[in-house]
Amino acid sequence: MTSDCLFCGIIAGQIPATKVYEDDLTLAFRDIHPAAPVHDLVIPKAHHTDMASLVAADPPLASAVLAASAEVARIEGIADAGYRMVVNTGKDGGQTVFHAHVHVIGGGKVVGLPG
Repeated sequence: MTSDCLFCGIIAGQIPATKVYEDDLTLAFRDIHPAAPVHDLVIPKAHHTDMASLVAADPPLASAVLAASAEVARIEGIADAGYRMVVNTGKDGGQTVFHAHVHVIGGGKVVGLPG
């Protein structure tokens, strides 16, 4: 964990978040600026700057984040209708918090991103 990371602060319980799912390796919580009726973030509890560095450093943990993302979709009731898992990597890729994370977005027809 890093002391200046927003998501590390959430993991540590120093910053409030509405938790949706948690296991030993991952944490999922609601996005504070949702783009859809369901918009959750799934993060590894271990700090990695982005998903590319997570995949390179710890492929099993990257897999756990994806599995947790699918579980969040099930919990939120959007798994059968469909949803998006979005990963932004780096500043030019739209990443604003530099802790690896997956956006789970759904709850209606998701538009604005290429299929």
